[in-house]
Amino acid sequence: MPSIPQPLDPGDDGTAAPAVAAALSSYERGAADATDVLNALTGARLLVPVVALLTESEVGEHGLRQEKESEMALPKLVGKDGREAVPAFTGAESLARWRPDARPIQAGLLQVCRAAAGERVAAVVVDVAGPVPFVIEGEVLEALAAVESGRLDQISGATVARVEPVRKRRWFSRK
Repeated sequence: MPSIPQPLDPGDDGTAAPAVAAALSSYERGAADATDVLNALTGARLLVPVVALLTESEVGEHGLRQEKESEMALPKLVGKDGREAVPAFTGAESLARWRPDARPIQAGLLQVCRAAAGERVAAVVVDVAGPVPFVIEGEVLEALAAVESGRLDQISGATVARVEPVRKRRWFSRK
């Protein structure tokens, strides 16, 4: 049986992190680039929506069709070109703007990117219904997913460096 994930921050009130909101606003005005937004998103909590999907129904005693079983699922967005994306939101308000019946699950940016890679989608779309939509796709999505999964050696065209601890040396000796 699947386990219910524990919240990243049990005291979370659902508002977007001020640094993320500022970075997205600056990005929209052209005063910041995608790197600035990604840096703000990296340490922030995102909300990933889950929705109920009817898996089995029955006719009740009053002759009406009613739910018998349902499952929670991660919805996907489908672009005009047919590519799929995973939605993520900076806050409860932007999630409700998109789909009020969706339930939020807290996740970090790297977790969301790893889930997107696992779903084999082309992108993660942050705040699809606004206030400022932001798309993470291509090599950036691959790299962020690889960081979360620990599979950095599988990123094409990337150089991975290993940092070893520095041993302290004495530059002088006492006599």
